[in-house]
Amino acid sequence: MEEMKITPRILNGIAIAEEIKAEVAVDVQALVAQGITPGLAVILVGEVPASQIYVRSKIKTCGELGIFSEMLTPSESITTTEMLALVDKLNARDDIDGILIQLPLPRHVNTKRLLEAVSPNKDVDGFHPVNAGRLQSGQPGLAPCTPAGIMEILRRSDLPVAGQNAVVVGRSDIVGKPAAMMLLNASATVTVCHSKTEDLPKFTLAADILVAAMGRPGFVTAEMVKPGATLIDVGINRITDPAEVEEFFPNDPERAATFAKRGSVVVGDIHPAAFAKAGAYTPVPGGVGALTIAMLMRNTVTAAKLRRGIAGEVFQEKR
Repeated sequence: MEEMKITPRILNGIAIAEEIKAEVAVDVQALVAQGITPGLAVILVGEVPASQIYVRSKIKTCGELGIFSEMLTPSESITTTEMLALVDKLNARDDIDGILIQLPLPRHVNTKRLLEAVSPNKDVDGFHPVNAGRLQSGQPGLAPCTPAGIMEILRRSDLPVAGQNAVVVGRSDIVGKPAAMMLLNASATVTVCHSKTEDLPKFTLAADILVAAMGRPGFVTAEMVKPGATLIDVGINRITDPAEVEEFFPNDPERAATFAKRGSVVVGDIHPAAFAKAGAYTPVPGGVGALTIAMLMRNTVTAAKLRRGIAGEVFQEKR
């Protein structure tokens, strides 16, 4: 008797992001009715084209949702001391609820000192150690946008988390560690793997939920995936080698056309061939990455609420 072939479910990050933004817009209207306009300040240092594109998208989305935004563009020669003074001024401003420092910063600027100088109550990136502690203990706070987006994808797609074996490949402070903590808070059984993990497939093959966040194109192959697993691909890797394009996307005329036009295509940390084995998966592009700005907007509104003692987002309690 032939096995029934499972058709993988594509988890549409763009549609989920639009849902979240619509909810944020309603929240903003309710705050404005109380005389409160949430405000976001974005610091963009120097002339990095990719960063300029990201920041413009964030500012544009603020305008669409009714959030006040301000962009500060110091020159690339700014010192750490001058940047700290700028952050201090923003910390003191009552019309600014969220402060975002666009990374990367110039090498001569101490990034860690700056991120820790942002008031935890205005840390809409969720990077401050205080917010990391709040996340761990399930207190109200601001969570990193990408892991929070992962949890929204799972929740809004009605995918079970409690009792599932979740494996996170990658241990960065920005994605891997907070994603693992959020999954644990949602009652998954969590394993964190990384570059020093021996026999990685032993762990990934046991994963009901597999989060790939190590920044290596196509690293997780089909042979490493449990049939029917939920695959969450955080990677966004730009490839420019025609041989790699053929390896990752054989017989894919759409990708071939994109490569011919732009000279590059994007691939995640999971090899596209692995998606055929999945029960559900996030595509690249159009998956997890699509939620980052939506979650930033939500964090800005949450910060506005928390700063004024209005009920805001609360991390799930441990069970």
